[in-house]
Amino acid sequence: MRICLFGVGKMGSWLAMQLKDGHQLAVMDIDPGKCQAISGCEVMTDQNQIDAFNPQALINCVSLQHTIPVYRSVVPHLGRECLLCDVASIKGDLPEFYRQSGFRFVSLHPMFGPTFANIRDLQNENTVIISESDPEGKELFRELFKKLGVNIFEYSFDEHDRMMAYSLTLPFVSSMVFSSCVSTSAVPGTTFRKHLDVARGLLAEDDFLLAEIIFNTHSLAQLEKITGRLNFLWHIIRNRDTDEARRFFDVLRKNIK
Repeated sequence: MRICLFGVGKMGSWLAMQLKDGHQLAVMDIDPGKCQAISGCEVMTDQNQIDAFNPQALINCVSLQHTIPVYRSVVPHLGRECLLCDVASIKGDLPEFYRQSGFRFVSLHPMFGPTFANIRDLQNENTVIISESDPEGKELFRELFKKLGVNIFEYSFDEHDRMMAYSLTLPFVSSMVFSSCVSTSAVPGTTFRKHLDVARGLLAEDDFLLAEIIFNTHSLAQLEKITGRLNFLWHIIRNRDTDEARRFFDVLRKNIK
């Protein structure tokens, strides 16, 4: 398959490395230097080159705020049978764009960010394929992820963004709150250092990615849960209520089994 990939960041470069051996691959990035690191593929420096390449699939790996603008700028260079693909962490307005575009599409969310995942061993990592996606697009990426041992889940666009508010917003916000309370004068214990390592990894991510996650339409519902549990814990501590604390700890242990 002739595949054109836009955005050679962490996820884009990883996907390019996975696809370049089995497909005719062309890559393009706002920073052409990033493309040079990927051997065995064509490097494009101008969108007009897309016409001659005539891709059968276009994979859009740019950040979320640029995903739809890039699509719109590239669409005039694509044949109507070209398959559009995104890897956005939050789908937001993408369903409406796809509906209006009339193009076939496959929407993915590989949930193994390069910051924490071992890219060389993805056994038991997870990915989401949006259920409304084109069957051919689903099969293309099912084969790739199965080969790597990645667990595959299917959710609708709406189900995906609701799930991401739970699986991403919840830990992201927890780490942000922790980071906001860190004091340079503190003497860290083992548990503190482990939390600090997670927070540092998270905050090493791009600001736009962090904003995309917490600006998810469904994030506020998760924030309400967090503040509700914090208020409950505050009352337990304020009243030094040992019995209530034990019941609370039991609930926590059951939640994380």
